[in-house]
Amino acid sequence: MPFRLLHTADWHLGRVFFNVSLLDDQAHALEQLVALARDTRADALVIAGDVYDRAVPPADAVRLLDETLRHIALDLELAVVIIAGNHDSAERLGFGAALMEERRCFVRGPLNGDIRPIEIAGRDGAARFHPLPYAEPAVVREHLANPELTSHDAAIGALVAGLGPLRRDLPNIAIGHCFVTGGYVSESERPLSVGGAGQVSAEHFAGFDYAALGHLHRPQAAGEQAHYSGSLLKYSFSEATHAKSVTLVELDAGQRHLERIALTPRRDLRIIEGHLAELLQGPPPGESADDYLLVRLLDTGALLDPMGRLRAVYPNALHLERPTLEQAGDGRGPSREQLARGDEALFADFFNQVTGSPLVPDQQAVLHDVLGDLRRQEREAGVTPAPQPTAPDRT
Repeated sequence: MPFRLLHTADWHLGRVFFNVSLLDDQAHALEQLVALARDTRADALVIAGDVYDRAVPPADAVRLLDETLRHIALDLELAVVIIAGNHDSAERLGFGAALMEERRCFVRGPLNGDIRPIEIAGRDGAARFHPLPYAEPAVVREHLANPELTSHDAAIGALVAGLGPLRRDLPNIAIGHCFVTGGYVSESERPLSVGGAGQVSAEHFAGFDYAALGHLHRPQAAGEQAHYSGSLLKYSFSEATHAKSVTLVELDAGQRHLERIALTPRRDLRIIEGHLAELLQGPPPGESADDYLLVRLLDTGALLDPMGRLRAVYPNALHLERPTLEQAGDGRGPSREQLARGDEALFADFFNQVTGSPLVPDQQAVLHDVLGDLRRQEREAGVTPAPQPTAPDRT
């Protein structure tokens, strides 16, 4: 008989992005997850690590997790299996785990002697879960008293081998939080180690009917049996093109069917590009002005308070880039080409931005005289002025 589970991971509750709390966005996504748990008639929910964004989560993040688990485990009476990820404090996440098991909420925080499988009966079938919470190789090495476990790959291999031969009377589901070799990474994932030593082989999960993985934020396969559900939300602009989802898995008589069910964000996270004047006209049809935005401005001249002006139209613009300036310099000031144009040209750009009109000849003459006086004063004070281009012919 089929067994149905929902696989999710990398909630990162309490995440702050460009000084903006994403807690309301996370609550919006979790409301959809609770509805999916009800509507899909799943038998279990798997959360494969990184429940929180940091080891000591803010109180509101703990409250949101408590509320979500109450809806799922108590209101829906759905079994839940949770493991710690590399962002979590395993001890804090595992607090009260023994008490929660009475409500079929199985939390595996610290790696300890209890690595027994968890058997969960569903409406029509049952499955056996093998939770493998995240642990550094040194922790696994001490736990198994094996000094040769110096890498994540060796540690995962030893933990899986320690499960012994898998019984085949029920589907076997591994739950892990790791970086399988060949996976697609994002900027928002905290590296597990340096130089690729944190990567593990997909072969460790070959004996399972399904391996529910966390850590990589893009939904993807990691071998034939192992899959990443991806993160709850987009947590970096490198994920702007990702489609966030929850994976519905149905296991029946050795067959596996996967369906990725999309989550609709409260606000999308996007990258927009163009000249300032064009972008200030507002978003095109079908795009929201309230999304979280990285704005790439193509203007090459001086701009007056571009972020302030953009936020009047796009209130959640978070970051501004000037690619044309960054290509010519370090992006923190005028490019070498702009500086070579001289102070008069730079001020003319500034004047145009403020007034919306270019300098007229009489204004250019006043500017030329003022700048000339300033340079003369610098010379008299012993300050070496920067070389300036030849003044324009005003005759």
